[in-house]
Amino acid sequence: MSFSHSLEKAWNRPVSWALLLLPLSWVFRLVAYLRRHFYQRLSPNKPINVPVVVVGNISVGGTGKTPLLLSLVSWFSAQGYRPGVISRGYGGQAAQYPMFVTAESAVKEVGDEPLLLAGACPVVIDPDRYRAAQSLLAQTDCNLILSDDGLQHYRLPRDIEIVVVDGEKGFGNGQCLPAGPLREPVGRLRSVDFTLVNGSNTGLVINRAYRLGIKPRQLRHLVSGDICDVTVHENTEGEAEGFELSQWQYGRKIHAVAGIGNPHRFVTTLEQLGFDVQLHAWPDHHNFDGDELLFDDTLPVIITAKDAVKCHGLAHDNVWVLDITAVPEAEFLEKLTDRVSHLNKTI
Repeated sequence: MSFSHSLEKAWNRPVSWALLLLPLSWVFRLVAYLRRHFYQRLSPNKPINVPVVVVGNISVGGTGKTPLLLSLVSWFSAQGYRPGVISRGYGGQAAQYPMFVTAESAVKEVGDEPLLLAGACPVVIDPDRYRAAQSLLAQTDCNLILSDDGLQHYRLPRDIEIVVVDGEKGFGNGQCLPAGPLREPVGRLRSVDFTLVNGSNTGLVINRAYRLGIKPRQLRHLVSGDICDVTVHENTEGEAEGFELSQWQYGRKIHAVAGIGNPHRFVTTLEQLGFDVQLHAWPDHHNFDGDELLFDDTLPVIITAKDAVKCHGLAHDNVWVLDITAVPEAEFLEKLTDRVSHLNKTI
């Protein structure tokens, strides 16, 4: 077991050896507070002349931000807005910044999440998200900026903050890095505009939290593009009760390969579709070379959409992609849209 995996397991226990790192956590919290105070109070950047919505989290690991961003891009486009996304471009190493991301961009330069998002709207990456926003506005006619992560990037002026929380993992032991999984204390949620809980809420006490559901939409053959649709059976309250996979003729035993922050959520979704899953997990943002998709059998291999952008040209005929859709609570969308529409900016 690697040290990082051991540390993550320790974070999720109320009492563990990770608490020996508490003195370092106190230093981390102090530095985080001073950075926030400096950029917001002492050295603020000029406001951006279109609404800026930050979608982030206060803990490390995957919480469902990217599916939510794709859902928000689709939602606001349908409302008549022209959204664009800015991102750090984590996992990539561009020759220069800011960089405009296209479908033809190299994943090693721009990162997997920006490349996935670029299929839905204009995307600019830059570790300096304020500079990314200026570049996005200079190159496009976007009138709404969504920031992929960046909650703690206080150089970026923002109008609305959205935090996504993993309902199953919660906040672990409630400590900040490195003694726990938090980037900022839980109290930070009191100052954000919206909190969404992804999945079942296992006893989290969060005021004004909204539900975020992740539903499977289809299985897509990576090479041919053939589609197997997923039918969602809902109860009277509109919540998913079951799923049905049509036109799948390859058996129920499958390999699931994932280089994402929370691969077990991926497994749960596949199991809801009736699959007998063998998980092969890789670190988040893992750069695939194709060997990860090869096994000593002919079972289907299913990967995530985020990983799929890195596997074109590497895959064999038995590789499929699970496309998902994030479904935020309707009241959240209504209130968010109302907040954006009342911002006194050029939109």
